[in-house]
Amino acid sequence: MDGTGDIKGHVKKRYGEIARREECGCSCCGGGDTLEQARGIGYSDEDLAAIPGEAALGLGCGNPAALAGLREGETVLDLGSGSGIDVFLASRKVGRSGRVIGVDMTPDMVERANALAAEHGYGNVEFRLGEIEDLPLGDGSVDVVISNCVINLTTDKPASYREIFRVLRPGGRLLVSDIVTAGDLPADVRADLDSWAQCIAGAIDRDAYLGVIRGAGFEEIRVVSEKAYGGEGADPRVAGKVLSIPVEAHRKG
Repeated sequence: MDGTGDIKGHVKKRYGEIARREECGCSCCGGGDTLEQARGIGYSDEDLAAIPGEAALGLGCGNPAALAGLREGETVLDLGSGSGIDVFLASRKVGRSGRVIGVDMTPDMVERANALAAEHGYGNVEFRLGEIEDLPLGDGSVDVVISNCVINLTTDKPASYREIFRVLRPGGRLLVSDIVTAGDLPADVRADLDSWAQCIAGAIDRDAYLGVIRGAGFEEIRVVSEKAYGGEGADPRVAGKVLSIPVEAHRKG
């Protein structure tokens, strides 16, 4: 593996294939029946019935929109929004007076999500092409940031959380579901581009991850829950060393 460019290029290619349905959604808890995968990571039947079925690609490791306590009129940013499942769920919670922005670095995902939004009449959402380390939003422009199994894919997590802090208004909050490690991963896993795309190789130690959030300026950091990541067919080299955690944190006013 040669570096950051190789990682981003491979991840973008992989998720572009998933968006075009050239490959199953077998990254980040995906694979098999996408609706069944969605139920397995926290989406209810009511959630899935309320959104376009095409938005469920079997990706993610949680349901951040269900945990973020979204309120009518809030502006929400979803990082790594993919085909829009969490954006569409959040749009129902913030109502017509609210707004939800999805940002994704994969052009095919942004195109797919915008097409679904137009087809199904979502007037309070938009999807933008961009990277988490350099968000296409102004300072203090959103109330809530959510993200679902995506920040582990970034190669510069401190920069990512500094950007999240920048775009949040004082008093704003984040609810991020992500993958972290509990123990060292083998060097060959860390160097494997497919393991990056599968949300494994880029994951960092749980305590280090929380330290990154704290270092960006966030307070009241709380791990909402914690469970082992993976299941049948998971890489035996990382068994017991990979966790899925939703984290809540606040930017004080």
